[in-house]
Amino acid sequence: MIERRYEARRQENARYLAWFEESLESAGLTQKTVRRHLDNVDFYLNVFLLRSEPLGMERGCFMADEFLGDFFIRKCMWSTPGSVRSTAASFKKFYKCMLEHEAVEKESYDFLIETIREDMEFWTEDCEQFNSGGLNPFW
Repeated sequence: MIERRYEARRQENARYLAWFEESLESAGLTQKTVRRHLDNVDFYLNVFLLRSEPLGMERGCFMADEFLGDFFIRKCMWSTPGSVRSTAASFKKFYKCMLEHEAVEKESYDFLIETIREDMEFWTEDCEQFNSGGLNPFW
């Protein structure tokens, strides 16, 4: 039963990612840039949001701090202050696309944008400290 819920989320996410890819390509972005944004969002949707229970894409509007301020920094070996910023940019583009497709509420999108605006400096500083050995990885 639970496996079906996970599979249903993955199928929903595939549809959202297809919309996003189309939006990025329509904007004239290079394939490399399109791939980076898709990879960032795919990881968020299909790894982070599904890691303990199959959370829906819209729920991701409210989990950026948990992801970018903690999970991404501590669990992803490729995290750098630049990749934190790049991933946040991907989230903004993705959720704007979802808003345009009426897949998320404006209030949810606004919450995400405000969270990123308010917390980006903290996330990048924490990432820098963690990567230099200044933050305890077991917090």
